[in-house]
Amino acid sequence: MCVFRLPVVVTTCAVLAACGGKGEGPAPEELTARLASLPAPYNAADLANGEKKWLQCKSCHTLVEGGAILTGPPLHGVFGRPAATLPDFKYSEALKVKGVTWDAAAMDAWIADPRAYAPGTKMSFVGIQDAKERTDLIAYLMINTGYTPQ
Repeated sequence: MCVFRLPVVVTTCAVLAACGGKGEGPAPEELTARLASLPAPYNAADLANGEKKWLQCKSCHTLVEGGAILTGPPLHGVFGRPAATLPDFKYSEALKVKGVTWDAAAMDAWIADPRAYAPGTKMSFVGIQDAKERTDLIAYLMINTGYTPQ
């Protein structure tokens, strides 16, 4: 007989939620509308492919509001936020002095090659070379991090 203790179950659920696990998610119609509201070229992105690309990021980042700090900072609310300003995360000096506010263009350059974008960064990710895959990932991030089109 297997006996689980309540604290173990609660802790496990909290960890899974903080790691960006899938919940119910928006209805397909809502996703379609949200995708259409994004600026070009993100409004024509392949969200399924963006989600696949997200798997490369998921071990270090979360998407949910109030997400845990892992190896990297949580990404909820990243668009429109100045780089290296999230409290409680120890950013590299290279990113602190970059002086960028995250928008789609900055995110695209960062995801393409973090080390070239901010030489000396702590981020060990090698980047995504394919522009279409970056577009798909950025659209997925926009939809899942609270981005509001302007």
